[in-house]
Amino acid sequence: MKKYLLLLGLVSLSLASCEKFLEEQPQDFLSADNVYKTEGDAVAGLNGVFNSFLPQTYYGRTAWQITELPGDLIRVGSTTDERAQLSRFIYTSTNTEINSWWTNTYRMINRANDLLENVPGVGMDEARKNAILGNARFLRALGYFDLVRCFGEVPLVTATVKGPADELRPPRAPLAAVYQQIIDDLTFAEANCLPENQIPAGEKGRVSKGAAAALLAKVYLTRAGSTAAQASDNQSALDACNRVIGSGLYRLLPVYGDVFDPDKENGAEHIFSIQFDLPPNVGSIIVRQFLPSQLSGLGTFTVEDALVNSYATNDVRRAWNISNQAGTTTLARYYFNKFRDPKRIVNDARTNYLITRYADVLLMQSEALNNLNAGDPSKLTGINAVRARAGLAALTGTTTKDAFVDLLVKERAWELCQEGHRFFDLTRLKRLREAVQAAKPTVTVDPKYYLFPIPQPELLLNPNLTQNPGFD
Repeated sequence: MKKYLLLLGLVSLSLASCEKFLEEQPQDFLSADNVYKTEGDAVAGLNGVFNSFLPQTYYGRTAWQITELPGDLIRVGSTTDERAQLSRFIYTSTNTEINSWWTNTYRMINRANDLLENVPGVGMDEARKNAILGNARFLRALGYFDLVRCFGEVPLVTATVKGPADELRPPRAPLAAVYQQIIDDLTFAEANCLPENQIPAGEKGRVSKGAAAALLAKVYLTRAGSTAAQASDNQSALDACNRVIGSGLYRLLPVYGDVFDPDKENGAEHIFSIQFDLPPNVGSIIVRQFLPSQLSGLGTFTVEDALVNSYATNDVRRAWNISNQAGTTTLARYYFNKFRDPKRIVNDARTNYLITRYADVLLMQSEALNNLNAGDPSKLTGINAVRARAGLAALTGTTTKDAFVDLLVKERAWELCQEGHRFFDLTRLKRLREAVQAAKPTVTVDPKYYLFPIPQPELLLNPNLTQNPGFD
C-alpha cells in the first residue's frame, strides 16, 4: 500500500521490506557527507520530492483552489476573502494562495534538482537509477507546467544554489525555453520510468511511462495554443495519447463512482495521482471543504447553477458528482459530493489528487484530432467512449472545429469537474471569458486574468522579475 508518511526522526529505510514507498528520510538532519551514497539514499531523496506535494498550501488545498475557483463551476460562499477573489477574478499580486502556489512549486523543484544533481553518482543498478531520475524529472516537469500555465514566462531553475556566487535572482525565461525543458524532462521520464504493470505493489503512486506520455500530451496541446507553438504540437499530442491508449494498461472503470472510491485507488483508470492517506500520514482536506456543515463539512463552496442545469437527467455523473442539501431543489443548495471517504477523520481523507486519468487521455485524443482535422470522424471515438460510460448517446455527424471545442468544454466539465482541470481547460481551449460570464453574469473577466500575477513578495525579493501585464 502506498502513501506518504512524514516521519519525525531518522528512518532506517529497507528497500526489501518497506510497506509505504514514501517513508521519507528527513534531509534537514543529513549532512553533505552522508546523503546520496546508496540506493536507499536515492529512494529517500525521491520520497522527499513526492512528500513536498502534500501540504495544504500546495496540493493539499491550494492546487485545486488555484485551478478550479477561477472558473465557471464552483460558487464561493464568501464575497471578500482570497478564495472569493479567485472566483470573482479580482485577485491581485498580494493573494496568499497565489503566493503559496508559486513558493511551494519552486520548493518542490529545488528538491527535484538536488536529487537530479546527486543521484547520478550513486553506485547502483543503472535501470533502477534512471527510473528514480525519471520520476524526479517528471515531478519537475509537472511543477514547471503548472507554473507556465499560470504565470507564463517564469524563472527556469534547473540547479541548486551551492554558494554566494550562484545566481539568486533569476529573471523570467522565454516561454519556449520553459516548454522545452518540460518536454525534455517528460521525454526522459517516459523512456526510463517503469510501465504501469511493472511498478511493484508497494510503490504504487510512482511515475509510470504512461503518466509521462499522458502529461506530454497535455503539454503539447497547451503549447499548441501559445506563442511558443510548434507546427508539430497537435500531432505530438495525438501520438502521446495513442501511446497511452495503445499500451493496453489503462481502461475506463465500468462504474464512474469507482474512480473516486478510496478503496479502489490506483486502479486501471488512474494514471498518476498525488497520494494522501489518514493519520499518521497526510490526509486530503477536499472532502470536508466541499461538504455542507450539516454533514460535518465546512460549507465553503457550492455548485454553480450553470453546471447543475447543464447535466442531462440520465447522465450518471450528475448523481455522483453533485448532491443537494436536505432534499431541497434550490440550485444554490447543491454541493459537490464527488470525493467521499467514509473513514474521514475531520479534515483528513484518503482522497488522492488525480493529476491525470484515462478519461482525460481519451478526451485529449479527441481534442488533438479536432485540431489536426476537424472533418476526421475518428475525433468522436474518445469523447464517445467517455459519454458511453456516463449513459449518454454517442455524438454523430461532423462539426466545425469551434463547435467541437464547445462540446469538449462541456464534456470536460461533466467528467472532470473538481479535479483541478477547469482553469487550465478554459484557458487552453480559449473559452475562459465566455464560460465564466455565462455562469456568473456579474463577473467580468479582464483579459489579464488568463495569467496570474507574479506574487508581490517575489517581486520584492527579486528585482530581475517583471510583473504580468495589467497587474501592479
